[in-house]
Amino acid sequence: MHFDLADIRLFIHVAEASSLTGGARRANLSTAAASTRIKAFEGQLGSRLFYRGSQGVELTPAGERLLNHARAIMRQVEYVKSDFSEYANSEAGHIRIFANTTAVTEFMPEVLAEFLSDRPGITIDLQERLTNDIFRGVLDGAADLGVTSGDIKIHGLEIIPFSMDRLVVVVPSGHPLVKEDIIAFKDTLGFPYVGLHEGSTLLQFLKAQVNEIGETLPLRIQVYGFEPACRMIEAGVGIGILPESSAMRYQKTMQVQTVQLEDDWAQRERAVVVRELASLPESARALISAIRRYHHYPEQ
Repeated sequence: MHFDLADIRLFIHVAEASSLTGGARRANLSTAAASTRIKAFEGQLGSRLFYRGSQGVELTPAGERLLNHARAIMRQVEYVKSDFSEYANSEAGHIRIFANTTAVTEFMPEVLAEFLSDRPGITIDLQERLTNDIFRGVLDGAADLGVTSGDIKIHGLEIIPFSMDRLVVVVPSGHPLVKEDIIAFKDTLGFPYVGLHEGSTLLQFLKAQVNEIGETLPLRIQVYGFEPACRMIEAGVGIGILPESSAMRYQKTMQVQTVQLEDDWAQRERAVVVRELASLPESARALISAIRRYHHYPEQ
């Protein structure tokens, strides 16, 4: 059996595009050439990798298994290239990050801006993902590291904490809930809610909490980002639940106030997750250190 990295890379491109044409385009090949290489690849493996249909291609069970291996192989290749680059240590490489809404919209822009400012050889791919997708992406090798929060229990990942945060209720100034020092989440559900967009990690988390108590989240409007949410809350459209660190910042410039939640899940640990810290390239390890320094978290 013999196949090269070009075969593996092409296979990944086709799988991620769910299209032979799309995968060929990413690999800078003609569709015919890509089809020939994929068929030869399947022949060498002795397994069919794709179901082919009018709407594109879909991975077979064998293809699903191979995709995990292929991503791991290419990730290791990137690690080797990074470690032996012409730049010293943490000065070169490509880092793929899956992160939750809070990370993408709040602190990662500042962390990455500072991190990249004196590292011209490093490139970053930052994608907002749901918590389970973050875990799966890191496990499968689609991401070098994930940034998430909450109760993190997943087999096969190393967890590197970097800060604590708390979810709080955000209300317009003068709202009836301001009289409360602390309140249970279930007691806020009588008020209309300002929520984040459907793909956000926080919204999915809150929906899971209301499902557990047999309720529904009374969403009145959904917006993209914490600042628009606070502006809607300030305008009296509804109340919301946001990370305290974000709410406190917007509280300085908007007429909003916060109320503590008594629920245990409101206190959340934020962490970076990786498959194996020791096997990451220097550039990725340097970024993790930068995230921890930004939050004044002591190094391990």
